[in-house]
Order: sequence, then C-alpha cells, then structure tokens
Amino acid sequence: MTPTDPTPQQNPSTPPPAADPVRARRATIAKWNTLATRVGYALYLLAVVMFFVALATDFTQGKVTIITTSMIIGSVLLAPAIVLGYAVKAAEKDDVAQGL
Repeated sequence: MTPTDPTPQQNPSTPPPAADPVRARRATIAKWNTLATRVGYALYLLAVVMFFVALATDFTQGKVTIITTSMIIGSVLLAPAIVLGYAVKAAEKDDVAQGL
C-alpha cells in the first residue's frame, strides 16, 4: 500500500462500519462468538490434558470432575458458537454479494 492509497476510513464513498446498526450488532456478536469459541476450545484442551495426567497417575474424583465439567461447559459454549459463527459469515457474504 502506497502513502497515496486511501485507507477504508479515508474513502468518502464508503460509510463507516458503525453507520449500519445491523452490521454493528453483527460485529458485536462476532466478537463475543470468537471469545466463546476460544474459551470452549481451551476447556476442551484442559479436559484432554487432565485426562492424560489422570491416565499417567491415577483417576481421582477431582480429576474426573475437572474433565467432565470442562467437557460439558466447553460443549455448551462451542455448540452455539459454531452455529453463530457460520451465520455471521453467511450474512456478511450475502451483504457483499448484494453490494451492501
């Protein structure tokens, strides 16, 4: 990009992203969706690591509780996050196809 090329914020023909309330709301949903996805996958990672720790040592009730709880909470976070992620991407793709 050269210094004379306008950035998207400097281009007067395109409205700022916050001008459209639907797109602003979609951006907020995408931000929270990204956070939920990262936390969900981190909980899955915790469950896998704790499983192998328990496998190498012994399966105590505390370790089993951590594995089970992290799998349940990770699933509760990831299931809607994956669906909403596809919905946001499809809506953005549709907006671009329609020239909005």
